[in-house]
Amino acid sequence: MDLNVQAIAQTFALYALPVLLAITLHEAAHGYVARHFGDMTAHAQGRISLNPLRHIDLLGTIIVPITILVLTWKVVAGGVLFGWAKPVPVNYSALRKPRQHMAWVAAAGPLANLAMALMWAVVLRVSIALNAHAGAWLEIAQGDGTSGLIDVVRQQGSGVGDFLIGVSAAGVLVNLVFMLLNLLPIPPLDGGRILTSLLPTRAAWRFAKLEPWGVPLLLVLLFLPVYGSNALSLVLSPLLFESEALVRAMVFL
Repeated sequence: MDLNVQAIAQTFALYALPVLLAITLHEAAHGYVARHFGDMTAHAQGRISLNPLRHIDLLGTIIVPITILVLTWKVVAGGVLFGWAKPVPVNYSALRKPRQHMAWVAAAGPLANLAMALMWAVVLRVSIALNAHAGAWLEIAQGDGTSGLIDVVRQQGSGVGDFLIGVSAAGVLVNLVFMLLNLLPIPPLDGGRILTSLLPTRAAWRFAKLEPWGVPLLLVLLFLPVYGSNALSLVLSPLLFESEALVRAMVFL
């Protein structure tokens, strides 16, 4: 297999910090909101923490993403990154109003990712404004979005200023993908939890029984080829396009 080791290393360098922050604050938000509504499980286990090591899952955060990136590098430009963090333990029966509060606990993670996407968008806007080639970078951002910025940084970027543009663009992209992926109505994703809390009791119980099949279903969607891409991208891409356009508009980018 012909791999461009330097290109893979550049990809990791750009995505490492945004991914660590995205999974850390996402999981910590779940634990914080659960504690707010009466469940102390995550607090007792030290999971309401900004220490990434407390949320990293050896298989889901390290082994699987690296394996998938390497295997897909020659098939998809730039490879595919997919993985998961160690879920924050939540005892839903300990919540003061389990069905209602379950939705808020589940929504906390995606909302944290949305906040981080906006934060990274501000950093990106400032980084472009301070760059010597601000006009060119702004044109790329408006024409090709964050993925276009990342590609240009990987291929032609030089210096700290260009690197910061790449990292902040990756921060916007990573957090929007995390948010949208987790909002899919598939248990055990947050969207599945939210839907479970909204369904009638009997339907919610039946829907929750699908949870063991959630991750295998996501992997099938990830590798199922559809129109030259995959089924998961087919679902997420339009949502990502509109979400990114909205975020960039909010920071005048």
